[in-house]
Formats: sequence, structure tokens, C-alpha cells
Amino acid sequence: MSAFSPIRERSAILLIYTGGTIGMKEDPALGALTPFDFSQILEEVPELGKFAYRIDSHTFSPLIDSSDVEPSLWVELTHLIEAEYDEYDGFVILHGTDTMAYSASVLSFMIEGLTKPVIFTGSQLPIGTPRTDGKENLISAVEIAAAKDDQGHALVPEVCICFDNILMRGNRTSKLNSDNFRAFRSENCPPLAEAGINIRYNTQLIRKPESWTQKPIFHTSLDTRVAILKIHPGITPQVVRDIVCSRDTRAVILETYGAGNAPSKEWFLNIISEAASQGKIIMNVTQCLAGSVNMDIYATGKSLKGAGVVSGYDSTTESALGKLFHILGMHHDNHIAAKLLCEDLRGEISK
Repeated sequence: MSAFSPIRERSAILLIYTGGTIGMKEDPALGALTPFDFSQILEEVPELGKFAYRIDSHTFSPLIDSSDVEPSLWVELTHLIEAEYDEYDGFVILHGTDTMAYSASVLSFMIEGLTKPVIFTGSQLPIGTPRTDGKENLISAVEIAAAKDDQGHALVPEVCICFDNILMRGNRTSKLNSDNFRAFRSENCPPLAEAGINIRYNTQLIRKPESWTQKPIFHTSLDTRVAILKIHPGITPQVVRDIVCSRDTRAVILETYGAGNAPSKEWFLNIISEAASQGKIIMNVTQCLAGSVNMDIYATGKSLKGAGVVSGYDSTTESALGKLFHILGMHHDNHIAAKLLCEDLRGEISK
């Protein structure tokens, strides 16, 4: 890890408020939480003025509760970043915490060849409350989004989540705590940066673009015909069949035990084989918070592999879902899509 200070040029940051707790403050007249005007952000968070950055804002209308996030939001965000890409040095997206890891994951796949930071952040308490974590998260996210190296290149040209002084790769992150300021974890990938007295960047881990001068490719075609089946004791054949063999799905994510294990019963393997023979993609991710799928260790894993199941390696479920949405949207042929799932596209898996 190495420490850097942002170049003190007048960097320009676009602050995008989609909704969520961070943008709320109490209205004394109503006695309720209401969204505040982000065009007045420096009045609410005057510390941002000390950076001497140009900070513009864009507020979604209507605001979106993170529990109501749909793929249309991701497409709109991608279009917005594409339209404003040349005007800003970085983008900070304020988002509700419940689905932030899903949004950060899928956006990492929707923007190929990123040369500027896209930082998601939010808070557990509204920014207008005395003990809010929102100000700290926002200040750190803005500073990281504006940070550049000696050549003027972004220090972190990735889609990330910045929360509780930790910067995490977006497609490696999950929300693990609903009532603690450290709401997010990235168990299979170390932090990209940590904010203490200085912000220390893990420069060896941060991904860099092949070309700093080439504009990214923005993908907005998503195919969301994906289901998730969490394996559990007592699961019935009918439940498995209804999900895995559904005519309305192209792919299924199996959340399995340990290193990728599932029931070894004949009926289960027969259903998985039937779905695979129908051309469906079956992707194996572990239910564990850390670790990876390895279907070559145990007999049950080998049986899944033999039935045509594809390894998700150490993907999070959120990342696997976003990757599938993106790849299926790009390719109508499931054989091609299945091969791409095994590739590390945006740092989402360790291979």
C-alpha cells in the first residue's frame, strides 16, 4: 500500500444521487426525513469546499429506494456517465445500501475500459443527523474520485464502493451488516484503498486500462432471465425443477455449500443434467462469505461438473448476477456466454 495526495488542480466530480438514506435530512416543519437539494451540497458538507474541486450534481427524479432498483436504473446511470464522461474526472454515485453491491457489480461490466473512477457510496444514517456516517463516506469517495497520479491519470479507474473508510472493488463486495457503519465486506479481494490520516492505495491491485486515451465502451444490453437457487437441506425436487428448468430462464445461479457442493441424490443431478441439456447455463457459487468454488475436490462437486455446471470461482452472488445479465445481453448463444463466464473480465474472480 502506498500513500498519495490528490493533484490540486481543479478536478471536476459529478455527484449522482439516485436515492437512499444518505440524501435525507429532517424537515422540522414536517417532522419527517425528506431529500435535500444536492445543488447545495457545499452548505450541507462544507468540508468538500476545502478540496477546491468543481462538484456538480445530478439528482434522479423520482428518487429510487434501493429495494426498488431495476435494470432500467443501471441503463440510465450508464447513459448518464457516457454522456458526461469527457466533462468530469470522476463520478460519485449516492445509492441506497440494500442493493448497492448489485448496482456496483453490474455497472463494472457495463462499462468496459474505464479510465476514471466510478465510486458508489451511501450511509446507514441520514446525512442530516448528528452521528451520520454519510459525511465521512461522501468526503472520502469524492477525494478518491478526484485523485490522480503524476501523469494526471486516475489512481482508481474502477467501479468501487467506498464505505466506512474502505474502498472496495464493486464486483467483489456484499452487504453483510444492516445496523453497523461497516456495512460492506470484500472477503475475497483486499481493499483498493484505506482512508486513515492519509488515503493509502493498494496500487498493485488496482486495475488499469489498456489505453488511457481511448474512451470506454458502454454496454446497455442486459438479459435478466436469470434465477438464483440457494441449496438447503430439505430442498424438494419440485422446487429445484421449477427454478432450474423454467422456460423463462436462460441461466441459473446455484448457491452451493462450501467449495461448491450440493446434494448427491440422483433426482437432483438428473434435474441439473436435464437443464444443461436444454442449453441453460448453471453457474456454481458458494454460499460462504469467503473462499472459492472448486468442483474437483469432492465427489458431489465432480458430479455437478459432469452434469454441465460452470464454476463461478470466488464470485459473489451479486457479481455473478451482474456478469450473467451483461454476458447474456451481449450474446444470444449460451455456449459462447458460458465460456465468457470462466474469464476474469473486470477483476471479479481470482484465477
